[in-house]
Amino acid sequence: MEFIELAGRASGGGRIAYEKFSGNGPGVVFLGGFHSDMSGTKASALAAYCFAAGRRFIRFDYTGHGISSGAFEEGTIGEWAEDAVAVLDEVAEGPQVLVGSSMGGWIMCLAALARPERVCGLVGVAAAPDFTEDLIWEALPEGARREIAEKGSLTRPSEYDEAGYPITMKLIEEGRRHLLLRAPIDIKCPVRLIHGVEDESVPWEVSRKLMGMLESEDVSLNLIKGGDHRLSEPADIERLIGTVEMLCVELKEG
Repeated sequence: MEFIELAGRASGGGRIAYEKFSGNGPGVVFLGGFHSDMSGTKASALAAYCFAAGRRFIRFDYTGHGISSGAFEEGTIGEWAEDAVAVLDEVAEGPQVLVGSSMGGWIMCLAALARPERVCGLVGVAAAPDFTEDLIWEALPEGARREIAEKGSLTRPSEYDEAGYPITMKLIEEGRRHLLLRAPIDIKCPVRLIHGVEDESVPWEVSRKLMGMLESEDVSLNLIKGGDHRLSEPADIERLIGTVEMLCVELKEG
């Protein structure tokens, strides 16, 4: 495991933990979800595949996630996007395909907008752009909104964590500076989106809306009948790996 040392942020320094494999390009960078880390099923499966195939690969933990520094409840969408850009700037070599899971689908778009010359393709798995506003804030009853505004945070129940997730007013307000689904998105590279029809955390319609807002003319959406939010079953992993590899081959041949 290696680390990027951070400096110059308003929140101070810190470090981002990452794992990197050398190999053929284009490279692949995995971007995890909200409150997830790089040891997850999809990240680990992609790492194993890329290592065996001799393809460049990077996975990392956002600040406040996994073994990177920082407190989760202090994090924001903007800072996590900065983490992804730092990985592109300081660790990645050559053009990269970004693979974003859930929140990582939002982060991959923000990173592509920040570094269009470095990002040659995107693969979103249950991509969740704008989730802090559309899926959290808009879904909160008025009483919960008052509580988070007055106290600064609340714990939101989650099927993925018995303790729930802390949702801060800072996360909501800062997230509004990075909303993408309100206007055309200036991303021109090829994009592949995968989404389960039975996803109860991020409705598949979010990926359909994302597809429509992207300015790229090479965008496809693969809807999985019976698929849930995780999309981590063996068939799901095989589909993800195949999608990533096919896109990498197309980009190299193109």
